[in-house]
Amino acid sequence: MGNTKPITDVAASLDISPDHLIPYGYDKAKVQLAARDSGRPPGRLILVSAITPTDAGEGKTTTSIGLAQGFAKIGQKVCLALREPSLGPVFGMKGGATGGGRAILEPRVDINLHFNGDFHAITSANNLLAALLDNHLHHDNSLRIEQRRIAWRRVIDLNDRALRHVVIGLGGPGEGLPREGGFDITPASEVMATLCLAEDEDDLRQRLGRTLVALDRDRKPVTATDLNAVGAMMVLLKDALRPNLVQTGEGVPAFVHGGPFANIAHGCNSVIATKMAMAHADWTITEAGFGFDLGAEKFFDIKCSYAGLDTAAVVLVATVRALKRHGGVLKKKLGQTDPAAVERGLVNLHKHIENIRHFGESPVVTLNRFATDSDDEIRVVREACEGLAVPFAVCDGFERGGEGATELAELVMAQAETEPNPFRPLYDWEEPVKAKMNKIASLIYGARGVLWTKGAERDLRLVRRLGYNHLPICVAKTPVSLSDDPKLLGRPTDFETTVRGLIVSAGAGFLVALLGDIMRMPGLRAKPQAEHMDLVDGEVIGLV
Repeated sequence: MGNTKPITDVAASLDISPDHLIPYGYDKAKVQLAARDSGRPPGRLILVSAITPTDAGEGKTTTSIGLAQGFAKIGQKVCLALREPSLGPVFGMKGGATGGGRAILEPRVDINLHFNGDFHAITSANNLLAALLDNHLHHDNSLRIEQRRIAWRRVIDLNDRALRHVVIGLGGPGEGLPREGGFDITPASEVMATLCLAEDEDDLRQRLGRTLVALDRDRKPVTATDLNAVGAMMVLLKDALRPNLVQTGEGVPAFVHGGPFANIAHGCNSVIATKMAMAHADWTITEAGFGFDLGAEKFFDIKCSYAGLDTAAVVLVATVRALKRHGGVLKKKLGQTDPAAVERGLVNLHKHIENIRHFGESPVVTLNRFATDSDDEIRVVREACEGLAVPFAVCDGFERGGEGATELAELVMAQAETEPNPFRPLYDWEEPVKAKMNKIASLIYGARGVLWTKGAERDLRLVRRLGYNHLPICVAKTPVSLSDDPKLLGRPTDFETTVRGLIVSAGAGFLVALLGDIMRMPGLRAKPQAEHMDLVDGEVIGLV
């Protein structure tokens, strides 16, 4: 348990009654939705996002945690609202997603592994709907479902490329109807997105009910309501809907709830958790990733637009290491001082500052400090921000915890006082689908145009015919480039992006545009992090 406080004390610091807690042991709990009625006006919301991620790391979560601890150090009532880690990247490449150094969430192991059962509940609800669909086909198929037009896939919370495309129902008449299917990773499940955008139990029920699972032989929608699946799905999600309360290593409260990926979903924690935090703290710090072009664009155009949220300030995280990667430096040489490479990589930072301003917001840029950063390299970034009239601060939360983030906290507070304007959505939802996609691609990615494959054009015609064209766009693309080509670092120019498919997520309430070669089920790398994990004398090793 280390230095963590009892979860009842963490709740008390937010004036949350013990009657609203459902403890999961000493240091974590779920909170009843009724606790949102705090009787006080909501606090202010701070968004943390980042430049385009690289294999050198940006530390968006570490910076968010450090910033919250910085707010607490200067006497502010603050709460975090973050996403839950997925087992896929934990065992694949990250080895954990609870911050680092002295800017961490506790209990780290529990949060990274099976945290309070939320991902398992979402996986089960998703796969129950798939099982009910196949059971309906096996029996009488009274809904006249066209098996070649089934949209619903199964999910699992692991990276497993072998499950992307499967054939199910083999073995004879008693084993189900043979058909092609496949698996996505749980963070890409529409159930995950639906839960994260739901306001309450009634809203979740309505969203689940309109989830599109297939088309019938007349090309009309078949929904979860048609399969009588919603009640059972609600039963499975009854606890997952409640946000989880934990704390940072310095005792700052944190709601950690929901975990959609930004490259294949909308990349934000739940609306319920965000509003719960705002109901009990003067400052709520949330994140949207990967880079601003993915998670934060969707944070504004989808999450804020649905939930009626707005930000008091936006923090853009960069690192010297990532800027050098965007400046063409190989990963093995990042430890060498190279101010010129930092300067070359600034084009990526400049583009994300432009992107934030497209929403009528003005960012605070922070440099997540690494031990290898030189004063000359930091000076390059500082002077660039001064030239753009953008507030800048170094964040040393990794090494120094909240003490290393007080300068950033004070800067963010000052920015919040001077930036009262509401954000401007990038597009109007009633615009044609292609117009919305063109705005995202040209304004946010910097593309000169958008190409649509024949398959994407077919999907678009179906979207129009079924009446889903008014929904916002949730782009699924590579996170490591502003373009849809992962090899193009920095600030790509003179490129086109390609839409190869549209997926209707009617329950979540958006259209997923598939760009480039993006996969909704990742694979493992040659040496996954799982190979470095073990249980030794009852202690988990290899989680970082």
